[in-house]
Amino acid sequence: MPTLYDPIQLGTRLSSRLALGLLIASLAACSSAPQSSRPHSAAVPAVNAPGGASLDTDGPTANPPPDLIKVPDAEPRLEPVRAGGPNKPYAVAGHRYEPITHDEPYTEHGLGSWYGRKYHGRPTANGELYDMYAMTAAHPRLPIPSYARVRNPANGREVIVRINDRGPFTAGYAIDLSYTAALKLGLLRGVAEVEVERITPAMIRSGRYGAVNPAAALPEVAVERRADAIDPDDALALWLAEREAAGQPSTTGSGSSRIPKRP
Repeated sequence: MPTLYDPIQLGTRLSSRLALGLLIASLAACSSAPQSSRPHSAAVPAVNAPGGASLDTDGPTANPPPDLIKVPDAEPRLEPVRAGGPNKPYAVAGHRYEPITHDEPYTEHGLGSWYGRKYHGRPTANGELYDMYAMTAAHPRLPIPSYARVRNPANGREVIVRINDRGPFTAGYAIDLSYTAALKLGLLRGVAEVEVERITPAMIRSGRYGAVNPAAALPEVAVERRADAIDPDDALALWLAEREAAGQPSTTGSGSSRIPKRP
């Protein structure tokens, strides 16, 4: 029978305790990392599919609600933003992101994309279920939850969305919109340049975030994909080339660096 200090028995006990400790640490790390049902690298928030969704591969459910063009914008309200969870720093494809957790302004110009039924009813980065018919969006750095005004300069349409997910992480892309938000902005046929402005808590408290140009007053956008629609990858290449030719950066987020291409 081995003694109390038998090295074989002692080594076995230490190995077992070490394995148990590593397992507990691993489980703790997984539970604290932002989770989402969208494709992602290990222990990082959701990563949008390259180029966003298209009506060929995604789109509305079999029986979408009527009059989606008239769905009200998200109504900004004060919500607590904690430093952990979906707002802790993270890395994707070797690029580190530090989400904003303070009451500071943020503006950005880049491509707007959308995601639809593939993720409808599945968890977002903050654990809420994604509703493609609600006025929500994903952003790499804006606080979760928070609110943003998104404008399509090509047609003047504006919407206000609630940020509750992470993404996109493709070069040149600024925001990933819900299906309804994209519909109201006229983006369902493909990606397009948009302007993103954070609605800060200070703006909400003072009521100074103003009204938007209502999409409901504009003609409804057909959901069928046009034969001459620009492919999302071609739109990105064209947009980046135009920016480079003009000597402009691909994104101009406050304090942010260029969003990296994913492998």
